[in-house]
Amino acid sequence: MSVPQGHWKTTTVTAGLRTSGITAPWLLDGAMNGQAFRTYVADVLAPTLQPGNTVVMDNLPAHKVSGVGERIEAVGARLL
Repeated sequence: MSVPQGHWKTTTVTAGLRTSGITAPWLLDGAMNGQAFRTYVADVLAPTLQPGNTVVMDNLPAHKVSGVGERIEAVGARLL
């Protein structure tokens, strides 16, 4: 089967991982950016968090946009 050259599509899968398994899965048509990550945190991840939960993120620039940490801490979770 032939494949067209240079016509790639980016799909991003983001989710939380708990000791009990995957939580808050989200599929994004395109690459992750700050605005998309802030939307994910506010609309998908934060509603699944409970006081005392810990969210660990790496240094991806999208993780550093304003509002992300505040939303996580607003539900009583801790951000690392």
